Formats: sequence, C-alpha cells, structure tokens
Amino acid sequence: MAEKEFSREEIRAMRRSYGEAGLDQLDADPFIAFTDWLRQAHENPLIVEANAMVLSTLGSDLMISTRTVLLKDISQGGFTFFTNYESRKAHAIENNDQVSLLFPWYAMERQISIQGVAAKTSQEETAEYFATRPWGSQIGAWASHQSSPLASREELEQRYEGAAQKWPEGSVVPCPPHWGGYRVTPLTIEFWQGRYSRLHDRLRYERANTEGNWELNRYYP
Repeated sequence: MAEKEFSREEIRAMRRSYGEAGLDQLDADPFIAFTDWLRQAHENPLIVEANAMVLSTLGSDLMISTRTVLLKDISQGGFTFFTNYESRKAHAIENNDQVSLLFPWYAMERQISIQGVAAKTSQEETAEYFATRPWGSQIGAWASHQSSPLASREELEQRYEGAAQKWPEGSVVPCPPHWGGYRVTPLTIEFWQGRYSRLHDRLRYERANTEGNWELNRYYP
C-alpha cells in the first residue's frame, strides 16, 4: 500500500519556533570563531558528523550541483576536503573554481555558509592525508570511478576485491594519481543563529579578495 502523500497544508505547517539564544558577537578572526562552533557541534550528541559540509559547484553546463563532503583540515587560511579528481565536482571546479560550503547544524539551530575559491592541495599534502585513511577507504579510492556510470553493484564489489588482493590489509596502499585534495579559500563566512519569530541573527565576515582583511557585518534575516 502506497504511503499517504503530504498535503500542501501539512508541508506548510512544518515549522518550529527557534530558541532565545542570540548571536551578539564573534571573534575578530573568522577561523577562531569557526573552530569554536565546530568544536561545539562535535561535542553535541545530536550532531552526526559535525565536519560534514554541503559543497556546491557550477558545471560547464551552467547547472549547479550539490553534495556532502567531509572537512579534513582548517589551515593556510582555508577549508580542505579530499575527493576523486575525475569526479563531477572536480570537473566543475576545473571549469569554475568559485564554490560554496554549508555546515547545517540543525539540532543547534545554527549554520555556517562560506563562499570562496577552490584550488588543489599539493601532492605531498594529499599523500600525507591518504596514508592516515583506513585501509578500506584507501582500497575504495582505487575501486571507484567516481561519477562514472556503473553497470551493477557487483562490478563495484569486484573492483574493490581486486584492489584488496593487490594491496592486502596491512600493506602500504599508494595514493591513486586521480585522487587528492582541494582547499577552499573563503571570501565570505556567514554565521547564522536561529531566533524567535524568524528574527534570526546573521553575522558575515567579508573581504574583497583572498588576501584582504576581514570585515564583520550584521545582516537582516
């Protein structure tokens, strides 16, 4: 039996009143402010993978695509994640290096949105991180032609098994040449805190270029 569809009225009634916790001020350094919020999200038992962020890119077909990736470093003035360089996201970044990131910490009535420029990390940094990954994740990086058509689940499992036989658990798995990191250097970093009556707090760090000084401004919700 098919599930009952949601009516328009039911969907429109899906709302909640946010709390009283306000966002009065933040540190002058956006990375200090971000790290503070990330730590609080990580320590919150209701947050699943606090470092999960939604990455949006613009492809050569002028279509925007979004997906969730994991933040793996905050250094050198940027936010770093790793992926397959032959993936859809990588091709999009090659076409247009301007991206956005979103950390949606709904359980805390918070989110951080970032606009910036993405660039590949060095091979040395990529290799260093790849060596810290679990063996299964290393093998998976060799097995997957990310974003390419896949005939069946069995094909993927076979590719994984083949890579696992080539590099048994306990052996050194080399970093695939088609795999690596991107660092997003931000131009804006906006902190959002839900408030009552939709009078949310929005504080945004802004700068004209990736080398500029930060300004912190408050915006209407």
